[in-house]
Amino acid sequence: QLVESGGGLVQAGGSLRLSCAISRSMHSIRSMGWHRQAPGQQRELVATITNSGSTSYSDSVKGRFTISRDNTKNTVDLQMNSLKPEDTAVYYCRVNGNSSCRPGDYWGQGTQVTGSS
Repeated sequence: QLVESGGGLVQAGGSLRLSCAISRSMHSIRSMGWHRQAPGQQRELVATITNSGSTSYSDSVKGRFTISRDNTKNTVDLQMNSLKPEDTAVYYCRVNGNSSCRPGDYWGQGTQVTGSS
């Protein structure tokens, strides 16, 4: 349903762009988001975007990360600038919508982002 791409290793201060391809079988999408989970930590919300385009960010990434939706490509992207070592985590895409007429939160498999100091 959801396939993330774009993770990798980047030096502190660098940039990465994550992309999440959303299956065309998903519909009635209400919101989309990116979450991350660092080793030994709970999964945390990074950024969200609603179907109307409203965005919100965690305090830790505000001003550095930007979430956006590309309706043509059917993706939700996360532009990450000024990366820090503490941004190191597995990043997951989440979509709240319907799949096979079942509403709920759907998750991608995750993509690793590593920020080196």
